[in-house]
Amino acid sequence: MSADSVTAPSAGLGSEYAVTASAAYRSALEVIESVEPRIAAATRQELADQRDSLKLIASENYASPAVLLTMGTWFSDKYAEGTVGHRFYAACQNVDTVETLAAEHARELFGAPYAYVQPHSGIDANLVAFWAILATRIEAPELAELGAKNVNDLSEADWEKLRAKLGNQRLLGMSLDTGGHLTHGFRPNISGKMFYQRSYGTDPQSGLIDYDAVAAAAREFKPLILVAGYSAYPRRVNFAKMREIADEVGATLMVDMAHFAGLVAGKVFTGDEDPVPHAHVTTSTTHKSLRGPRGGVVLATEEYSAAVDKGCPMVLGGPLSHVMAAKAVAFAEARQPAFRDYAQNVADNAKALAEGFNKRGARLVTGGTDNHIVLLDVQSFGLTGRQAESALLDAGIVTNRNSIPNDPNGAWYSSGIRFGTPALTSRGFAADDFDRVAELVVETLRNTQPASGPNGPSKAKYTIADGTAERVHAASSEMLTANPLYPGLEL
Repeated sequence: MSADSVTAPSAGLGSEYAVTASAAYRSALEVIESVEPRIAAATRQELADQRDSLKLIASENYASPAVLLTMGTWFSDKYAEGTVGHRFYAACQNVDTVETLAAEHARELFGAPYAYVQPHSGIDANLVAFWAILATRIEAPELAELGAKNVNDLSEADWEKLRAKLGNQRLLGMSLDTGGHLTHGFRPNISGKMFYQRSYGTDPQSGLIDYDAVAAAAREFKPLILVAGYSAYPRRVNFAKMREIADEVGATLMVDMAHFAGLVAGKVFTGDEDPVPHAHVTTSTTHKSLRGPRGGVVLATEEYSAAVDKGCPMVLGGPLSHVMAAKAVAFAEARQPAFRDYAQNVADNAKALAEGFNKRGARLVTGGTDNHIVLLDVQSFGLTGRQAESALLDAGIVTNRNSIPNDPNGAWYSSGIRFGTPALTSRGFAADDFDRVAELVVETLRNTQPASGPNGPSKAKYTIADGTAERVHAASSEMLTANPLYPGLEL
């Protein structure tokens, strides 16, 4: 099998590999169908739907057949609470092999001293990171002062004192409406309830991170944890500057690179833009731009590794051994030279998409992009994000609505649409294709208008000019046919 066939689900799959994968999936679906045929039917339909839509959700991608098949094994049947060589269940030697390989690949891929591959999701990875920092910075010194080895040795009075101290720490993260994630201190999320939190935003004019303003906020607030990273910020971050800010105020720098981990792995982000050398703790999902299974990973310096390693039982239950196995396969794929080409194409295609919008008069947050995200302000079309998302879906374009800075419509209806290039790049789309995608998006939105509600224009309902959705869908189908998903895979 070539390197391309390992790293790309849409390119380089030889006929022998496609035939083998087809046989495997057909057999699996026949077994599923014998028990619950509706699940088998939904699975077949999901592949058909994904093949027939322009997937532009920034947090989605296509995993390789090798990654997908790895998850469907008897590793799913095994409990393995604990860590390698230190499990609370017997007969975990094969899980130890899986976890060791996944962590080894992750360390080599990102150049990290330590990797923890058990988190089930990105939120779980962030919870592990938060509590590892609290354990290292707050719990361990308190235990040492009291002469205790662990929390079970504390008296009730000392335990209550420590619990109060753990629950009164400060976190400074990027606000949700300027591109941060709900786990960066958003009040309805557990992160906002765990910490006394504040948020930093972006410059009101440029939409860019103002590092001087972040530093000023950190000096005033003095957080224990400074969180960097984003889910809807279309620019790169200088993590060296963020580390300087953290060091100045005595904070731990935690970077959530869930969205752009593939660009870090593919060496598109290097130097000051690579978070791993600068952060004390780095978290990520393993899907999105990394193109692996749905799951999480935590990277850490040696200072925090012991606490991170206690993610189970601190935050997590039994690890998903079958998903850890798939993570190992995905990390191995990302270490192949072809993945670097893929990652660079993701960034280049995002620029092409942004330029396509700009030349057609669409309004972009920050005016463009230099990562994989393009954030479109749909107020210029007279629409809410929810209306735009729904209209685009009618035309076969899959996106997600997203808040923009100072969004007048809030997080539910929103005023933005977030686009991402990882998935269609996996299918082989190039810069010219993304320019055409921009054209189709603009055509759809210009032919969409809010519908009237009982109190005026609706924030959810809309109408599309006759024939627009069908015309756009037909045009997108031509591009999809030219760049097939899992070519040769027949169910």
